[in-house]
Amino acid sequence: MSASQGTVSAVNAEDIAFANALHGKEIKTGFLSNLRSKNADVHNVATSAYKDMWKEAQSETKEDEDKRLNDYTTLVNSYYNLATDFYEYGWGGSFHFCRYYPGEEFFRAIARHEHYLAANTGIKKNMKVLDVGCGVGGPAREIAHFTGAHITGLNNNAYQVQRAFHYAAKEGLQDQTNFIKGNFMEMPFEDNSYDAVYAIEATCHAPTFEGVYSEIFRVLKPGGAFGCYEWCMTEDYDETNAQHHEIAHGIELGNGIPKMRPTHECLQALKNVGFEIEMHQDLANVGDSITWYYPLEGDLRKCQTVRDYLTTLAMTKVGRFTTTNMCRVLEKTGVIPKGTVETQKVLETAADALVAGAKQNLFTPMFFFVARKPSN
Repeated sequence: MSASQGTVSAVNAEDIAFANALHGKEIKTGFLSNLRSKNADVHNVATSAYKDMWKEAQSETKEDEDKRLNDYTTLVNSYYNLATDFYEYGWGGSFHFCRYYPGEEFFRAIARHEHYLAANTGIKKNMKVLDVGCGVGGPAREIAHFTGAHITGLNNNAYQVQRAFHYAAKEGLQDQTNFIKGNFMEMPFEDNSYDAVYAIEATCHAPTFEGVYSEIFRVLKPGGAFGCYEWCMTEDYDETNAQHHEIAHGIELGNGIPKMRPTHECLQALKNVGFEIEMHQDLANVGDSITWYYPLEGDLRKCQTVRDYLTTLAMTKVGRFTTTNMCRVLEKTGVIPKGTVETQKVLETAADALVAGAKQNLFTPMFFFVARKPSN
């Protein structure tokens, strides 16, 4: 084992120990069951670690931003240790946005979004495929079912990896999927290991696009494709505009992102590391009659089915009020750990900033591209 491998192993062991101390080793299902199971003292440490990385947008300095970029693993891990249960409660097992067709149910649209990526990336049966930043494995499971490929999910959050294994086994995919805890800036794979690679709203957590894209390029076989939905600021974004900057800062704080970057930096980074870009399009801005962000703004008028109403209701003013105050009461009575209400407020900040960014065409969660590693 090299010195660097030893360091990575030590970090992984420390992260896993922290996750076990916070969440426990046993898989729980249900929002309140998960919250009740947290170790209160460890939860407080995670909450403080995340809060300490942020200031108000107007008082932020370049040094504050650089510190988050340097400590991105702590930032992202702290965020998902706190937010994962809320994500599953409000959104299901696939932590991403999507387009909606008229009459299309929420989870069907989520699955179609994953199918679109798989089809355009050329993922087929028996291919060996890497999912970079796999969350709790929702897209990996759907794409495994849809294509017949073997999907390996890479994720640096031990709690999410644990849950990904659990859900895959429930769907009978234990032999068609694997999940590995690891840093996507230092992937634990040999060169030229995968037939295809994809990422869904995950590589925005990287401190640089070049860093994560170069690792993807390295592990991808020659001739293989990389398909991605990337979070970006659009070309309408002006970082010197105070309102624009406040929106970007809200997106960063609310979603555990060290630095939001514009679409042109994404494309240039792909070229810089050697990819040939085959297609790219902002799928958030193609004239859809139903906006991708309607559930975030709690717009019940756009719901397609009863299930959609249940998903969207949580994001209405009444839904937010109910969730926040339920958590506040449960915190005060000691049923769930302190800091839970603070997490709910962070997620509300995220929703508000994402909607504001979308309405002004400053932000997209689905800048879609397919890039290929040259064959020679």
